[in-house]
Amino acid sequence: MMLPKPGIYYFPWEVSTGQVPDGGALRTFGRLCVYDMTQSRVTLTAQRGSDQHQIVICTKLVEPLEAQVGSLYIVLGELEHQKDGGFVVKARVLTCVEGVNLPLLEQAIKEQRMYQRERDSSQ
Repeated sequence: MMLPKPGIYYFPWEVSTGQVPDGGALRTFGRLCVYDMTQSRVTLTAQRGSDQHQIVICTKLVEPLEAQVGSLYIVLGELEHQKDGGFVVKARVLTCVEGVNLPLLEQAIKEQRMYQRERDSSQ
């Protein structure tokens, strides 16, 4: 049995502006602002400067879910573009990480990207 890929970290604003390839495994984060239990959907939001970015998450694979509106979550899943032009992340893992230092998480993602670029360029 082949395991799914671990997922590349993307910032929420990269996901919401379509900078992520369709079908690729991804990790991202945001504050849970809406949980629609009937549709098995969660909306995560993230602030960057004056812009607020939203990401729709399909929660069918991670239910039952005790969603905590206003809490910070990290999601691991696959991005799927919809026929209406939008997109949804099909969550494999959705974890509440309330209390995580967001600036530190963002810095860690940037550092990981730099390391991977350096490693890839030296091969």
